[in-house]
Amino acid sequence: MGILDFLTGKGKAAPAPAGATDNAAAPAEALMKELKSYGFDVSGVDIEVDGRKVTLNGAVNSREEMEKIVLTVGNTKGVAQIENNLVAPDADPENPSGVYVVVQGDTLWKIAKDHYGDGARYREIFEANKPMLKDPDKIYPGLRLRIPGGNGGAAPAS
Repeated sequence: MGILDFLTGKGKAAPAPAGATDNAAAPAEALMKELKSYGFDVSGVDIEVDGRKVTLNGAVNSREEMEKIVLTVGNTKGVAQIENNLVAPDADPENPSGVYVVVQGDTLWKIAKDHYGDGARYREIFEANKPMLKDPDKIYPGLRLRIPGGNGGAAPAS
């Protein structure tokens, strides 16, 4: 739970659900459709949109799913802030997955080397961010990624 800030002025690579603009998030229905397209069970999720801020309420099946839903919505065009009020049965607020903000020049290999000491572990980061990521070579500055088992060492979001 909490509030997360996301990069504004996302590039062309960011998902852009119907109705999303540079200055406003897509309507709740479009964000819900986006989440369903990734296969998330959002039957217990309610979405509220107020300009660039999105509030997520309800319950999900796991901490992993909760983190993926938050990052999927936050990485879409027009979203600058997420208020996460989702609950998960296995959520541990004292030990969340790390979150890393991609910067220019990053690759999943470099991120894995920085966080795990071994670039070959990039697949762990890729798998932790599926289905949002479909190709390990398609990341872009400002994208927030889950870093399993790490504190993220996130670069500051602007």
